[in-house]
Amino acid sequence: MSKKNSRDVGLVFSTEQGRICPTCKKASSQCDCRKNSTVPFSDGLVRISMETKGRRGKGVTLVTGLALDPEELRSIARDLKKKCGCGGAIKDGVLEIQGDHRDLLMAEFSAQGYKVKRVGG
Repeated sequence: MSKKNSRDVGLVFSTEQGRICPTCKKASSQCDCRKNSTVPFSDGLVRISMETKGRRGKGVTLVTGLALDPEELRSIARDLKKKCGCGGAIKDGVLEIQGDHRDLLMAEFSAQGYKVKRVGG
């Protein structure tokens, strides 16, 4: 196994252009990568679970199965974080909400017309 050299990472910021996209090497304002991203496949079931693994015991509510483009997913995440009164993130199409908010999220998604399933304990 070879060590990764710091020069292999690539340029991430330029004083002329600002932030640089690591995939297409264009300025973030001119990047086409996010616009061309595909919608993930879903079976029509939104799964809500709780996880603490790898987070030093802190609980995170995970929402998977949302077949939405990144912009719609970002706006839903913003609204849910406001309703829960906490932080969160989107990682690889999985919505992470800090804390145990499974009941609130199940009620929200079922009110919006999604089929919701509680996964795990």
